[in-house]
Amino acid sequence: MKTFLLIVGVVAVLGIVAMAVFVFVVHNVETPEYVAVESDGAFELRDYPALVVAETTRAGARREALGAGFGPLARYIFAKERGGEKIAMTAPVIQQRPEAPAERIAMTAPVIQSPTGEDAWSVRFIMPSGYSLEALPAPATSEVRLREIPAQRRAAVRFSGSTTDAALAEQEAALRTWMTARGLTPAGPAVYAYYNDPFTPGFLRRNEVLIDVAAP
Repeated sequence: MKTFLLIVGVVAVLGIVAMAVFVFVVHNVETPEYVAVESDGAFELRDYPALVVAETTRAGARREALGAGFGPLARYIFAKERGGEKIAMTAPVIQQRPEAPAERIAMTAPVIQSPTGEDAWSVRFIMPSGYSLEALPAPATSEVRLREIPAQRRAAVRFSGSTTDAALAEQEAALRTWMTARGLTPAGPAVYAYYNDPFTPGFLRRNEVLIDVAAP
């Protein structure tokens, strides 16, 4: 019995240490800076600066397209198919459903994904703030593009748990209701932001839905 309790205690300690390391790593990954204009519980109105991103386009359902798009972007930032230095991973990975097919752009950190058609999504990694568009190494293939997303005011809702289609739809509906109550007009489709890897326990995950706000 004592041996069993000792093993349980050791496992518990190792689990606590692993969790501490996980929290340290997650909180030390760069995320985009923004100015919080208004905070209301899980909801927030934010001003974001221009963001430089690497993006790729993949067809299929949301979750499958996100997974398929991760590979080419990871190979780009970790310099697997190009020369030059590695680029630090950032958060979140972002997924967006545009109202119209996205324009292909020649040359281009919580990754961004946005559908460019009924069954196509653009998946994006946000580049570290120290990089300008011109300073980034050119992708090795045309499937990865670099672009700059203009500065924008965005409404956001933060939540934990899994990012199922139903959960995202529920959070997006809540965010749109919150915007309507404040007279905020959406200026584009919702953006889904994922800050953690798939192995992170649901209660520790940070997920967000964001919507651009039209200028008054």
